[in-house]
Amino acid sequence: MSIQWFPGHMAKAKREAKEKMKLIDVVIELLDARIPLSSRNPVIDEITQGKPRMIILNKVDLADPNVTQEWKKYFEKQGHVVIEVDSQKGKGIKGIPPAVNTQASAMIERMIRKGMNPRAVRALILGIPNVGKSTLINRLANKKIARIGDRPGVTKSQQWIKVGKEMELLDTPGILWPKFNDEAVGFRLALTGAIKEEIFDFQESAVFFLNYVKVAYPEKLKERYNLTEIPDDIGELFDAIGKKRGCLVSGGHVDYDRTAEIVFRDFRTGKFGRLTLEQP
Repeated sequence: MSIQWFPGHMAKAKREAKEKMKLIDVVIELLDARIPLSSRNPVIDEITQGKPRMIILNKVDLADPNVTQEWKKYFEKQGHVVIEVDSQKGKGIKGIPPAVNTQASAMIERMIRKGMNPRAVRALILGIPNVGKSTLINRLANKKIARIGDRPGVTKSQQWIKVGKEMELLDTPGILWPKFNDEAVGFRLALTGAIKEEIFDFQESAVFFLNYVKVAYPEKLKERYNLTEIPDDIGELFDAIGKKRGCLVSGGHVDYDRTAEIVFRDFRTGKFGRLTLEQP
């Protein structure tokens, strides 16, 4: 799936993030734990300009815990500080401020050497749309400041948010890159909600998902749709799921559009349990 999608507000968000970088001490890169690599925006390397950076794996409650640990080790080997978070329930949130302060230690020590009282650390949160930035910020600030939505594009502008006396956060709109050259990345982003539903095909996304899950999580697929076995042919698998879910049209044929949307919604709402859509 080759999607080109770069709305005006995203281009503006990228430009503003680059302009604000001179004010920033630490960059917090927020990733979706279900698709850690696919949710890494290659544009962020260009934006951050060598600033101290840490990674937060969000939505760990929806991801396969064993695979999340593999991803954590993967990023740590690259020299990143990695924190696992479930921002909806607040798990892991308390570990973020001390980690940010550690990342900003050089700046803090520099101010102390100059005889200055260290100011609050300024952190920038960057991530793709619908990765959970606003929910995370509200948890950190312990109040509802950032707007929250279950669709991409809710945050439209930058805003500074105080987190206690020691940290200030700059929230930014989610930024996607102009084109996904790897179609698998596009499918993963569509499945997890980073791309507006109006611009991708449900059937293509469901086919990608089922082809992955029948290999990586066959038992969960069987359990979800009460299947005794999983057909090798994707059309036969669609037929089996469609019949189980009553997605039939005249003549007893399966409505593939309805079946695809059911599969899609089942994943989005966590009906399969904890899944990760890519391995390190």
